[in-house]
Amino acid sequence: MNMMNLRGSLDVAKRAVDRCLMLAKLSEEEHQTTRTFLTPPMHEAHRLVRGWMEDAGMTVTVDAIGNLRGLLQGARSNAPLLLMGSHLDTVPGAGAFDGVLGVMLGLSLVETLDDQTRPEFGIEIIAFSEEEGVRFGVPFLGSKALTGLLDPTILQRLDARGITVTQAIRDFGLDPGDLKDAEFRSKALGYIEFHIEQGPVLDSLNLPVGVVEAIAGQTRLEVRFEGKTNHAGTTPMHLRRDALPAASEWIIEVEREATATPGLVATVGWIAAKPGAANVIPGEVRASLDVRHQDDSIRSSSVRRILDCARAIAERRRLQFKWEVRQEQAAVSCDSALTETMARSVETAGYPVHRMVSGAGHDAMVMASRMPVAMLFVRSPAGISHHSDESVRIEDVASSVDVGRQFLRHLE
Repeated sequence: MNMMNLRGSLDVAKRAVDRCLMLAKLSEEEHQTTRTFLTPPMHEAHRLVRGWMEDAGMTVTVDAIGNLRGLLQGARSNAPLLLMGSHLDTVPGAGAFDGVLGVMLGLSLVETLDDQTRPEFGIEIIAFSEEEGVRFGVPFLGSKALTGLLDPTILQRLDARGITVTQAIRDFGLDPGDLKDAEFRSKALGYIEFHIEQGPVLDSLNLPVGVVEAIAGQTRLEVRFEGKTNHAGTTPMHLRRDALPAASEWIIEVEREATATPGLVATVGWIAAKPGAANVIPGEVRASLDVRHQDDSIRSSSVRRILDCARAIAERRRLQFKWEVRQEQAAVSCDSALTETMARSVETAGYPVHRMVSGAGHDAMVMASRMPVAMLFVRSPAGISHHSDESVRIEDVASSVDVGRQFLRHLE
């Protein structure tokens, strides 16, 4: 790669990173980045991103689920669209780059086009409104609406303040009656997602980018151990039906199952004991369970063993055990043709080709139900993500810009 192209890519990368840092200041909390589905800071994020999209010559709309969508018509009328993007919502206490960098990189690639380099196909940049599932406990609402997979019963789910999804849509100034119109109905070449790796593999190999071949399937559950609340000072140990020790014992078994199963990861990410007083025996404990593996049969078998273990613990301790599925997402293989184009683009741009599986879920796994998908990972220094210390290297972001430019050329 010549130095002129390198300087140009570095400038583009710096602008993308600066925009991510600017968006990170738009938060529900003063001292950390927390921007969840259809909350007021998302309005400000839309205002900024809409302006950047319009300055790039894109026609910008917001659909009924809150996806911000910028369309650049192709040089040839009625040509199919290439979709690119990621999400603008975050986890609590997030970094600046998870999801957001993918939107900024897609936008950056559009900004590098001129009359000579504008492809015949159109490009639509999608800033998905909800990928993380923080506010309502269900992820991928934005991409599910776009692919026509949104379960209507989700509209009645409540957030922590008792607001339904339907009301949240209205409060954001949108009409839930228009949700059908959010579905993508045009002809598509595919969906491309740039994303930070969120893990340590590329950093350990000292590589700037990696080509994603598959996304691990995942199961998310909410479990509940039900015992009996009673006085902590007057109830003898052998007469207690304490839900918290049962949940604690089960969490250790979850860790054992994941450790003993190659490639499996399992996480209990939150736990809540009721009534939550120091001098009261917890009569109920709720907890989350997140299980992931690239082989769906292995994942399903592990989930079954984990639930069987919970039932056995509850029975031995004279408790009730209940559980609900919050998400069941099958593993997804990226499209072979688009993935090979991405790998060729990495090689043409002058970087080693490293193929990998994503342990994290992405909007691409939902989009794959409707169109071919491909993903490019950008190195996460020290593998840190879902944390305020999340970072990127400008040089790595520039590498992804180089690859993206080559990808558009190869696709053309």
